[in-house]
Amino acid sequence: MIVYNLGSINIDQVYTVPHFPQAGETLATLSYMRALGGKGANQSIALAQAGAQVTHIGAIHPADNWLITEMQSYGVDCSAVQHSEAATGHAIVAVNTAGENQILLHAGANAAIDIPAAITLLDQASHEDWALLQNETNGAADFVAAAKAKGVKIAYSAAPFDANVALALLPDLDLLVVNEGEAAALAAATNTAPDQLGVPHLVITKGAEGATYYDGTCVLTQQAFPVEAIDTTGAGDCFYGYFLAALIAHDPIERALQQAAAASALQVTKAGAAEAIPSKADVLEFIDKQESAAG
Repeated sequence: MIVYNLGSINIDQVYTVPHFPQAGETLATLSYMRALGGKGANQSIALAQAGAQVTHIGAIHPADNWLITEMQSYGVDCSAVQHSEAATGHAIVAVNTAGENQILLHAGANAAIDIPAAITLLDQASHEDWALLQNETNGAADFVAAAKAKGVKIAYSAAPFDANVALALLPDLDLLVVNEGEAAALAAATNTAPDQLGVPHLVITKGAEGATYYDGTCVLTQQAFPVEAIDTTGAGDCFYGYFLAALIAHDPIERALQQAAAASALQVTKAGAAEAIPSKADVLEFIDKQESAAG
């Protein structure tokens, strides 16, 4: 079973600053870090770390092949990542000493993916496979249509939230994972409670309050594991990847939620996004320790 992820790949350029600059001000930074980012890349890495087979479909500028090398090091198949004349998608993040941030985001190659070429990959897909997408690339509607034509299941991450895209894709979804803010925006856009939308698998994540799962017949709640969070960047992507991997493996939903919650708990105890996503072995060890401590 393969997950075909039409997903963003970003370069995150993070600067620590003593304060946010005023108009016309030149400000010396306190530190600088460059890292792999993007919701799509994060979710592909989480899937691979959780043991799923994932093919990433995206685009970068040829000058940034280090991104592919890093994704491959986590076990992600990047053979479908295209080279684009557009600049690689990137975010310029300023973080002040109080932990607040300002972000400039450029979609770049993420919005210039050759979708007709990308969806030819689905010719080899089967009804056992999944297609995954977020709102950080072009081509969502065509990708989903091609996947549905092959009988492939559809998983969608409705972030950054776009009501028009979400409403168009809803009838075709098999899995939707949203945070509380996205769930509220979806409810406002549809005038319907999220758990009444008819999506076969729906998960609403609630940060430190855990997550709730709905399938139309039952409701399951997973409490968050108590940890000291250092950096919550990418925690939702980590949760999504681990949950989908467990769902694909036909694990019980309770187990899927537990592993996803444990993975995201471990992830937030380290700085960064992709590089902080834990291995499956670490997740299982963490769960064993939590269960032993509980009694």
